[in-house]
Amino acid sequence: MKTLTVAAPCVLVILCFCSSSESATALDLLHDTAVSWTGKLPCGDWDCECAFGRQRGCCCVAKPLFGLEEATFKRLIGVWEGLSHLNSQIEEVTAGCQIAFTASVLPVTACLGPFTSNVSISYQSVSLNQGSGYNPALGTFTAPRAGLYSFAFTAYSKVGDVDRLYQKLQLMKDGQLIASSWEDNREDSEDSSTQMVLLQLRRGSQVYVELQSGRQLCGDTQSYNTFSGYLIYPITEE
Repeated sequence: MKTLTVAAPCVLVILCFCSSSESATALDLLHDTAVSWTGKLPCGDWDCECAFGRQRGCCCVAKPLFGLEEATFKRLIGVWEGLSHLNSQIEEVTAGCQIAFTASVLPVTACLGPFTSNVSISYQSVSLNQGSGYNPALGTFTAPRAGLYSFAFTAYSKVGDVDRLYQKLQLMKDGQLIASSWEDNREDSEDSSTQMVLLQLRRGSQVYVELQSGRQLCGDTQSYNTFSGYLIYPITEE
């Protein structure tokens, strides 16, 4: 029994030595085979020092992979710069497209008019004026940029039993009559109407609503008389 106990460590030492020798022999064989290889290697030049001296994290395609990674990163930077430039261009174009306004007359119990000449109506109660195209003091919209616009106005009037409805409002573009709304009768004491038009405007064109001479608007205590407009899409001027 004592002889077996002493012999066991000796056997283990011999096995480890043999195993180490076999591993070294296999590695040397692989090294010699790679060095003596005369054909074309699967992945280009074989770096023997790298493959057999520093195997951890070493690969014959590491350099191409690193190059691909760097090239991909540079392309991503280029794509990001392109998108940033495109976003700036979109913001520059769309920033001027936010044009819209809506306004109404201030509440009155008396009548506006009649006057001896046509008078532009001042819609002084402004609830929206994107693009700052509408001037409430003059009641005039000046187009900040060329484009197709939509405009609408409502004419409302209320008179007593002894008076008659006698009103006429006109939508004007640069002094040209575009649309109108009128009423002339003794049967109704209250009436309203709305007109909507599409207009192609140049930058600086002016649109407004005027009360025709000799006519009047009365009894608008709820600010029903309104004027509004907005840009549908811009147009490039030649």
